[in-house]
Amino acid sequence: MPQKKIPIPAHELSPVALELIAVRFRALSEPMRLRLLNILMQGDQTVGQLVAASGSGQANVSKHLSVLRDAGMIAMHKEGLTTICHIADPIVRELCDMMCSRLREEMESKAAALSFDPKI
Repeated sequence: MPQKKIPIPAHELSPVALELIAVRFRALSEPMRLRLLNILMQGDQTVGQLVAASGSGQANVSKHLSVLRDAGMIAMHKEGLTTICHIADPIVRELCDMMCSRLREEMESKAAALSFDPKI
């Protein structure tokens, strides 16, 4: 049987580039951070609004926002004493849309596989 050829990437990534990519994926690996991104996709939010909408505490939300900011996914600015957060990188929306679409397809496929015809 012939061996499958493994596609070679168009370009090799340096160790530094791989680490930068890993930082971004690690930022997406925590459900609370995904929840915060989901809220921010609705529009700019204050930290207080994110705390209320996420159902988590101020310290926990601030910790997760810091990770997202360090990964370049969100940005923050001050308006007086209030900190406003927004999605800084449009790829975040694209990634979320792609993943949600894929999950929807999988769930629909599983639902179809589990459905049955009562006439049988």
